[in-house]
Amino acid sequence: MRILIIDEMHESIVPLLEELGHQVDYKPEVDRKGIIECVGGYEGLIIRSKTKMDQELLEKATNLKFIGRAGAGLDNIDIDFLDFKNVQLFHAPEGNRDAVAEHAVGMLLVLFNYFNRADQQVRKGIWRREENRGEELSGKTVGIIGYGNMGQAFAKRLSGFDVEVLAYDKYRTAYGDKYAAESSWEEIFQKADILSLHVPLTTETRNFIDIALLEKFQKPIYFINTARGELISFDTLNEALQEKILKGAVLDVLENEKFGTMTQAQQLSFEQLAQRENVLFSPHVAGWTHQSYEKINQVLAQKIKRAF
Repeated sequence: MRILIIDEMHESIVPLLEELGHQVDYKPEVDRKGIIECVGGYEGLIIRSKTKMDQELLEKATNLKFIGRAGAGLDNIDIDFLDFKNVQLFHAPEGNRDAVAEHAVGMLLVLFNYFNRADQQVRKGIWRREENRGEELSGKTVGIIGYGNMGQAFAKRLSGFDVEVLAYDKYRTAYGDKYAAESSWEEIFQKADILSLHVPLTTETRNFIDIALLEKFQKPIYFINTARGELISFDTLNEALQEKILKGAVLDVLENEKFGTMTQAQQLSFEQLAQRENVLFSPHVAGWTHQSYEKINQVLAQKIKRAF
């Protein structure tokens, strides 16, 4: 098959696909207009998130047999239209799940132990031990929402910390394992000290973490979001932190990650969030390690090989 790659990928992707007998055109510089003009000549399309795979574009892909998404999220793709056109869709959460899990644990430990503040103080010759007295993860209860690739990997990484892990997944049954107990929202509301999100962005999950939901927790919690920023708004985070419903937050993703396109209200709300010492940010890099960059290619190549 002829395969078009429209985003920056690890250099291994081209030889991996060529070894399977495919003809590969690597064009990460191509813009949306260029994609629409040429996509009809390809049977395969490999993407990240540069442009929406919407009906306008997909209608031009008259010979398309598959799309490979180099990553986990599918919110940029018109899945219903792909089903209608009988186009297969592959994504690669197996490639970056370990990176996401390690990142989530790492950021939580940084937040608990004031690593950022302590490091900056010592660099300036400031020695404040009591101010930087940390919090132990051991003995706490972690609630995981969404127990797929990412949720399972996170639970596995927590297994050495002497924590209780409760997992809730609306779309699975009998998913409890040695790393997490199958649970309900009600049990998580009762017991959780930490809440971590591992669900995709859909019409159902957009802004589903709101104040009404957070108020159901029986004690203040720490919050982790390495999934999608649109699951919770800046305003909800600020209100929950102000009211001490949340003790702290770890955010690898934001409601709007394009700072230049923020509304005035979003900008003000983000600035308020950014002033809080109990909030820790990273720029959507939880799954963005050197190793995951290559592993994603391997996962996609194997899925394409099995399908064709």
